[in-house]
Amino acid sequence: MITVNVKRYDPVKDEKYLESYEINESDKMKVLDALQTINEEYDANIAYRYSCRAGQCGSCAIKINGEAKLACKAEINDNDLLEPLNDDVIKDLIVDRNKLNDKTRDLNMYLSYEDERIGKRKPDIILPTLYEETDALRSCIGCYSCLAMCPVLKKTSEFAGPYFMRGLSSITFDPRGDESRSGQAVDSGLYCCTSCGKCSEVCPKEINIYGKAIEIIRARAVQEKEGPLEAHKKIHDNVKNTGKSVGVDKDTGYEEGFAVEYNKTHQFNEKPKIAFFTGCMINNKLPWIAEYLVKILNKLGYEVDIPQQQVCCGSPLLRTGQTDIIQDLVDCNYETFKEYDIILTVCAGCGATLKNNYPEYGAKLNVMDISEFLEDKLNPDDMKEVNLKVTYHDPCHLARSQNITFQPRNILNKIKGLTFVEMDKPAQCCGAGGGVKSGKSEIAEALADEKVEMIDKLDVDHVVTICPFCEYNIQDSLTKNNSEASVINLMELLNKAYD
Repeated sequence: MITVNVKRYDPVKDEKYLESYEINESDKMKVLDALQTINEEYDANIAYRYSCRAGQCGSCAIKINGEAKLACKAEINDNDLLEPLNDDVIKDLIVDRNKLNDKTRDLNMYLSYEDERIGKRKPDIILPTLYEETDALRSCIGCYSCLAMCPVLKKTSEFAGPYFMRGLSSITFDPRGDESRSGQAVDSGLYCCTSCGKCSEVCPKEINIYGKAIEIIRARAVQEKEGPLEAHKKIHDNVKNTGKSVGVDKDTGYEEGFAVEYNKTHQFNEKPKIAFFTGCMINNKLPWIAEYLVKILNKLGYEVDIPQQQVCCGSPLLRTGQTDIIQDLVDCNYETFKEYDIILTVCAGCGATLKNNYPEYGAKLNVMDISEFLEDKLNPDDMKEVNLKVTYHDPCHLARSQNITFQPRNILNKIKGLTFVEMDKPAQCCGAGGGVKSGKSEIAEALADEKVEMIDKLDVDHVVTICPFCEYNIQDSLTKNNSEASVINLMELLNKAYD
């Protein structure tokens, strides 16, 4: 027997309530089958939608334990909680889709072209290569799961949401149409997206909405002078003029950045096989994180090279659609790092870009996040006790873009004396990515504030992470809210154990 919990809504009484049911579970029973069984055995009359039962129509999307899924595809488990996709509930698990349907109509999300029968141009055809590239965008089944799980939509009405960005992008890049929708996308909040990837994670069709829709239409918007935001232009100018997205913070004691200073004092008889890609933020703003990384690697017997010829990975430009100098950045970094066996990163955004985007520009490198590299190399017996209580924040570009979640936790659990507790939603976006921290700071602040609420519930000393952007954004909110907790990078925490 298993227990199934269902959040219900009675429109007559305007009453929301929770009911639990026990049913016999058959092997790999789907949630949809469980709902039908409950109605048959209990005469429960739970209202829910379904149609094709094959994951093609999207009508049966609901939330299962807080995550949007198709009831016909997801398997039921003991004590699962089933609830409607959003707050516009008609009855039980059925939500009102009319608002979203109306928005589709208002945005005119339909392919259009001038009629050839009245002397206008004939629409182009989709060539096979383009069809393959854009086919995923057209495979959307309109389940609205992405809208239900988008963190930004909960904080602002400016953003239309990932479903609509995907649609506008699909229309823009379809040669059979006769108009670009990049300006319309900008007006619909194109630059509000944090690139967290939650929409793709929950999409039953696995559409890469950010990487293949939002990021691409941002690039088109830049080409058509509809974007980017002014704050993003400054980042572009910094990279173009200096090779880095941010300037050096000379108060850190590294007047030329960490890599240059490191090379003044480190000469190797034989070139190390491991290199460290510092990234702009670590190199110029947080050099002590790089110090800790090198110190820990040395204690474990590894020499590490830090080539000072390295430049910005290009992530801030890719995320904001400013792609004109990306190939130059890729070529420079590839030539700099191609001879090394392993390239380490301690920035989620840099790691994701080097791993996922560089191959698209003809450059493949063996890149590892520092948590991947260290996970099986740390011995608790070599550490001293660290009597702290911590929680962990999953950077979006680490958890979803690189599928790295358990490695940092395994490291935390190896640190002697450390108490590690999970927050409610450790992988929920803090708001720092996608150019939002610089371009839409009010959204970044609102998302960070929600993260801080989770942190403060735990009465911890620190929240640990492996992303400089997350560090800055969460710490800003912790400070603003007078929290007793603070952000600490995983390298700094390990340094306490090895110091």
